[in-house]
Amino acid sequence: MGLNYTAVDQSVEVTARRVSKGRCFLAVLDSKVVGTILVERHDPGSKCSYYAQPHVASAHQLAVVSMHQRQGVGSALLDRAERWAEAEGYRELAVDTAEPAHHLIQYYRRRGYRQVAVARWPGKRYQSVILSKELGHAEEGR
Repeated sequence: MGLNYTAVDQSVEVTARRVSKGRCFLAVLDSKVVGTILVERHDPGSKCSYYAQPHVASAHQLAVVSMHQRQGVGSALLDRAERWAEAEGYRELAVDTAEPAHHLIQYYRRRGYRQVAVARWPGKRYQSVILSKELGHAEEGR
């Protein structure tokens, strides 16, 4: 699609820095990583005000190896991220994706996410859509 997603070609150092900010879950098949997702606690210093809210965790870098796409790997990873966020007491899990990625926006909407904001990240050629899902039984007070 010609989008310059950071995760597509980020360096090992950038990957390590991003992973250190949260909890990374992997999908493994026959001892090979076939998918990943990174879940982060709320970020009071985020450039996106939605991510700064104390009741919102966020998921990033959801990726599945192309030959394993459309087999439920991404859904399983997102399920795991939602369970983690809920267990940590968050009331919502937010994600973002490029506005032109209509198929991804529809995927998140089918999973119960709703658009809550937009963001323009530094160095990106596109505007991002922020979507969020209310989680089932998260603890009150966060």
